[in-house]
Amino acid sequence: MKRVILFCMASLVLAGCATSPTGRNQLTFFGNERMAAMGEQSFAQIKKETPTDASTADNRFVECVANAITNVPGLNESADVQRWDVVVFKSDQVNAFALPGGHIGVYTGLLGVANNGDQLAAVIGHEVGHVIADHPNERMSQQYATQGGLTALSAFLGGGGGGAGSQAIMSALGVGAQVGILLPFSRTQESEADTIGLELMARAGFDPRAAVQLWQNMSRASNGEEPSEFMSTHPSNQTRIQGLESHMNRALALYQQTSNRPNCTHP
Repeated sequence: MKRVILFCMASLVLAGCATSPTGRNQLTFFGNERMAAMGEQSFAQIKKETPTDASTADNRFVECVANAITNVPGLNESADVQRWDVVVFKSDQVNAFALPGGHIGVYTGLLGVANNGDQLAAVIGHEVGHVIADHPNERMSQQYATQGGLTALSAFLGGGGGGAGSQAIMSALGVGAQVGILLPFSRTQESEADTIGLELMARAGFDPRAAVQLWQNMSRASNGEEPSEFMSTHPSNQTRIQGLESHMNRALALYQQTSNRPNCTHP
């Protein structure tokens, strides 16, 4: 029996080898359809347990930015998504997320820190970058590989009604056991999502320099106290700013190549 399990695990490792958009080797065991189903399940649970924002102005602003990002040529093919569902949640959390299958959630608390469309695009581009780079799949596969294989797989694939399996799925996708609290990806994944997101926002017509401004806002918002939810689940803001600046020349060139300039008005 042990040999059978080891053989299955070895087969999965060989079958799960993939390459990220930046050329990094990845381990991804799960197919796109399965990941999309998990994303749909998690998003439905979040919508069930978190109030949505009724403000027309907030929704129009967020949808304007999200639509510009997700309409970047080639993005939907990379993310294996036909259309994106965008929801604004009523919460003081300074955060946002994107899930496999085409789901974007933005908390109203973020709108108090992202002062314009360019800055919000930096966040949404980053979160969509996680999906494009298949980070939820990668994290779930890593957890499967390190948590005993069959036990973890049973938890992941058996979740459906908000029990342990459902929570395992949400955790691997980046949503914590307490719905709406986002969990960190690895630093490598975060840096990769920053790079992808910076280029996405630039190609959508948003000024990539606003990404640095956003993180400066984040730093001021924390005021030396407990960091915001977004900052607590990501690398330090100074490290992030340095990483963004190292890719800024390429992003600015992409920005200057596009004539599109989305007119997304902050409420």
